[in-house]
Amino acid sequence: MTATTQRLHRTHSAPEAAWVTIPDLHEDPFPIYRRMREESPIHWVPAVNRYMVTGYSACHLIENDQDIYSADETNSLMKRAMGHSMLRKDDPEHDTDRRSYGGVLRPRAIKETWNAIFAKNCETYLRQLREAGPGSDLIRDFAAPYAAENLREVMGFYNATQADMQRWSQTMMDGTGNYADDPDVWALSDQSFNEVDDAIDEILPYLRKNPDASLLSKMADMPIPMDAIRANMKMTIGGGLNEPRDVLGVAVWALLSRPAQLAQVLADSRMYGTAFDEAVRWVAPIGMYPRETTCDAVLEGIALPKGARLGVVVGAANRDPAIFTQPDDFDINRDKKPHLAFGGGNHFCAGAWVARAAVADIALPQLFAELPNLRIDPTQAPTAAGWVFRGMTSLSVRWD
Repeated sequence: MTATTQRLHRTHSAPEAAWVTIPDLHEDPFPIYRRMREESPIHWVPAVNRYMVTGYSACHLIENDQDIYSADETNSLMKRAMGHSMLRKDDPEHDTDRRSYGGVLRPRAIKETWNAIFAKNCETYLRQLREAGPGSDLIRDFAAPYAAENLREVMGFYNATQADMQRWSQTMMDGTGNYADDPDVWALSDQSFNEVDDAIDEILPYLRKNPDASLLSKMADMPIPMDAIRANMKMTIGGGLNEPRDVLGVAVWALLSRPAQLAQVLADSRMYGTAFDEAVRWVAPIGMYPRETTCDAVLEGIALPKGARLGVVVGAANRDPAIFTQPDDFDINRDKKPHLAFGGGNHFCAGAWVARAAVADIALPQLFAELPNLRIDPTQAPTAAGWVFRGMTSLSVRWD
């Protein structure tokens, strides 16, 4: 049902959820999402100054109607933190930027170029994890540097380190999710913003003389404005690192906590892909992104004024019981239904194939093959955090 059609039906205002706080969302948003969904698919949430959309159907409708629900949000936190990237554009501007990525992140390039690099990096950081010894933090010592080094090479930042990539990603993503408007968060985000610009300016002349398969190399002579290249590279540093890192951490945590499902995966390597899909549904690495209404609209019976700031909470939509049975459970045997963790429509995540290859095809099989009897360290409880972006913050592991 379109927004125009819905205007013919009885409408009401979104209920206010003044009880929602940013610290509570950061610690564990899922009980909050459950309560909100049970009351209404959309709430006005003063703490984040926007309407939070938690129902699957409503999120799906928004993602597929850019005429009414624009990605080009006014006063966007992402624009401030990273510049005006393709994620905050509608077509045709969005399509122009996206096409500039060419085939760098597509399955053919992954097969021909990137899989071998991902395998090399996986072995490097697995070796470092083994050298650190049992009791090491899987996120700090493996998932984060592995994802960062993969991204560094895919993007062509040969004048940076994987540690630089981690710092840039985290601080700019913190800026993108800085709904509390913390000045210290902005200071670190701005510093990384400028460092990335400097790194791009430095490496592009080299890549023009020494072209390769990297993203920056392909963009070196693209007829798009430099500010668009810079913004899109910053956006890629953010999502391109946190998505594979966080899906990897969540998948390992979930499987180690469920021995029967882990046994299924170990018995059939094809199940690593299933575990990847279930992990990204269960805990969406990018849990919320913004949209803005271009006109008065009605969504799921709720009236929204022109210029309404929306939060499309895919982390909540992916646990909607109207779509998924026992949605709060991690279950690799559930009926397969499409989740929204990688977005949809014209904004479907360009890096989804890279994340799947790096995590499901390479990292997960190698981890369990090379670390016998991998298990959670019983002396250190795993921790997770975040709501705009969510993942494991620590996962101490042991092996034989």
